[in-house]
Amino acid sequence: MFRPFGQQRECMHTDITAAEKKDLLKRLLGGELPDEQGRFGPFGGCYAPETLIPALERLQQGIDQYLHDPEFIARFNNELNQWAGRPTSLTMARGLSNSWGADVYLKREDLAHTGAHKINNALGQALLAKKLGAKRVIAETGAGQHGVATAAACARVNIPCVVYMGAVDIERQAPNVQRMYQLGAEVITVQSGDRTLRAAINEAFRDWVSDPDGSYYLLGSAVGPHPYPYLVRELQAVIGREARSQMIDIAGNLPDAAIACVGGGSNAIGLFHGFLADEQVTLIGVEAGGRGTGPGEHSATLSSGRPGVLHGCYSMLLHDEQGQVQETHSVSAGLDYPGVGPEHALLHVIGRVTYTSATDEEALAALQECCALEGILPALESAHALAGARLWAEDNPGKRILIGLSGRGDKDMPVLRKVQGDGT
Repeated sequence: MFRPFGQQRECMHTDITAAEKKDLLKRLLGGELPDEQGRFGPFGGCYAPETLIPALERLQQGIDQYLHDPEFIARFNNELNQWAGRPTSLTMARGLSNSWGADVYLKREDLAHTGAHKINNALGQALLAKKLGAKRVIAETGAGQHGVATAAACARVNIPCVVYMGAVDIERQAPNVQRMYQLGAEVITVQSGDRTLRAAINEAFRDWVSDPDGSYYLLGSAVGPHPYPYLVRELQAVIGREARSQMIDIAGNLPDAAIACVGGGSNAIGLFHGFLADEQVTLIGVEAGGRGTGPGEHSATLSSGRPGVLHGCYSMLLHDEQGQVQETHSVSAGLDYPGVGPEHALLHVIGRVTYTSATDEEALAALQECCALEGILPALESAHALAGARLWAEDNPGKRILIGLSGRGDKDMPVLRKVQGDGT
């Protein structure tokens, strides 16, 4: 059975008044957030080692100089169009629509080059790294899609690439590891900590600290110290812009709900930004409910976490009373992370986005349903969004639902064979 919405743990920032919430949303829509300190209201900021501050300041200067420069934008958009395959399709899912009693549309980031939305961010940052004169790029990856995208983007702009990946994720995402090697990246196995995405980020940060001048850290999600959450959101916002225009062209109207999976949150923040100003559009983020509600059994940060600092920013975090970061679990490597982007934390607090969770079992069932009814194999991350959307459709029959299909499921075949058998 799917878990009902609305069972999230109360956030600790409950002293924000209704008027303040309205003002924060207005400032966000007006481009005033993040502020000069990198804050999205109470969240965000820059909690980084002193040795990295000059590198972060150079990055901010590069963003100010290039991110909205017409020549840089033209190069970026041209590469997105001719190399990465944008715009990606909007597909009406007729099988799911008939099954759910709703009009279901899929924003097909699985059709982008390298198989996921990650290419938008990786390409933009690789171009920026080249402009900043970086000698090499460092990246981390969990599900491997960011690693593959970074390897491809670095090959495209001709800059060396090193990718850190946890040993657990290397085992369960073997196809993507081989793709990274084929694209010329050096892949370093991380055996420390929980050996998943959190540990990979830790090691990537250590590498960056050792060479902040010559290396560019290409962070894969809307997390980390300022200005990364802002930069990643700006590069991923193309998803929401395209989806909004396509919904009007194809469906004749905006969706009643836009739904996306949330780990660090780059796909979701990219989709949601196209609709934040549309009050009639319900926005729903679906986290990894894992195999239970206890510590170490899930990765539902916004549903069960509390504020804290991880990987350079203050956001919602899964940690105990002593501040120790908890172990996490998800059948999906890309959602197996104990934190979340600070902009998502703000949207949670002000109530513009509703965050819920889907269990491993629910996600696997949604994946099978999408395969059977649509002929589309979604990533396990995306399957969480499908599971959440199915539940929302049960309570809201006849509505238009837009789902961010963040990536394709080829990479998940080792996991699917393990949990479902070999199909023979």
